[in-house]
Amino acid sequence: MRTESYTDGQPMNRAKIMVVDDDPDLRQALSLRLRANNFDTVNVCDGYSAIAMAQREHPHLIILDLGLPAGDGFAVLKNLQQYPALSVIPVIVLTARDPETNEKRTLESGAVAFFQKPADNEELLGVIRACLQTGWGPGGDLPS
Repeated sequence: MRTESYTDGQPMNRAKIMVVDDDPDLRQALSLRLRANNFDTVNVCDGYSAIAMAQREHPHLIILDLGLPAGDGFAVLKNLQQYPALSVIPVIVLTARDPETNEKRTLESGAVAFFQKPADNEELLGVIRACLQTGWGPGGDLPS
């Protein structure tokens, strides 16, 4: 579940974050930002692949777009809830969709936070860190 990396010969635990977005430029930019902040990333471009990848990789957190091919973000949220091991993974929605009509539904569907694109990077990183520090995630086995 955690991946090991080393700094000055000492092991350092890194949380794995899955980025689910159909925009390759956004996926790459977000992944670069996350890796620069000592997170490992897994990238996925559609709703169907998101569930398969989550089952295989067991990420500590998922950043999810709502507008996806092969199953929108709401379908992904619903499917994640059907698997006990995946239902505990915190999901942050990052979308261009209107917050007035989507934020409440997103949170009721199981997401822990809603951000409209473009999101403030520091605010997003703060929510990611807060989710990981509170012990949300598979087995609560998260870096502190």
